[in-house]
Amino acid sequence: MPKENAKTHALRAVPDTLPASGNSDFGSSENFDVEAEVCSLCFGSGMEVVLGKGARPCACRTRDAHSGLLDKARLPKRYAACHFHNYKSHNPSQERAFRFASRLTMEYPAVERGLLLMGTVGVGKTHLAVSILKGLTERGFSCLFYEFGSLLKEIQDSYNIRTQASELGVLAPVFNSDILVLDEVGGSKPTDWVRDTMAHIINTRYNDKKLTIFTTNYPDARRSDREETLEDRIGARLRSRIYEMCKTVTMRGEDYRKTFDTPAEAKKQS
Repeated sequence: MPKENAKTHALRAVPDTLPASGNSDFGSSENFDVEAEVCSLCFGSGMEVVLGKGARPCACRTRDAHSGLLDKARLPKRYAACHFHNYKSHNPSQERAFRFASRLTMEYPAVERGLLLMGTVGVGKTHLAVSILKGLTERGFSCLFYEFGSLLKEIQDSYNIRTQASELGVLAPVFNSDILVLDEVGGSKPTDWVRDTMAHIINTRYNDKKLTIFTTNYPDARRSDREETLEDRIGARLRSRIYEMCKTVTMRGEDYRKTFDTPAEAKKQS
């Protein structure tokens, strides 16, 4: 093509900001903030450059990974603030439980047994179990929390043909998570189906050497003729298996929730 006949194309400047309004395939500029999504330390690369030292994995990756693991743990909002640093022990049994829980969290996976936290209501069993779960997600392990009655309800709902869930879909995370917290074991009516379901869960994790943390309000020793034991609720066979899987730690004390009715607490809430 002759040089004089060649078409010339003018270069146009493109603004470096999005328009303040207008219809876009990505929505308005108010919802399109790229800079807010990019880490100021690593600029999205995942590696932070430290002067005089070189490169290292950026803290944003560790933070994002922990956040993802915690979301998958199904931790109820009620326990979102629970951690070791705000656990308060009021007697030697609670201090002993705290030591066992914190030591397990630091030493895992070089541990062979989980924990069974046993005691009356309101002595801090679930607080410690959740603290273990949070501590281990911070170290990068997959964890899962279930109140045992809620787990049973989800399994039962999976039998309904109108739901999209399946029993395998409900149980797969229970079987596969590195650490499982089963709260309120023994709290559900001890039918044959409940015991068979619990046996399936416990035996699967036992055979796969998966760490399990249990909490229960039921003691091993009957303190009155009308009181039920954990063995009464789950059966001798499962209680025996948990003996092998877990260290039993008995916690004693007053129900901390009763303090919510004290004048000082009432004044604090007002």
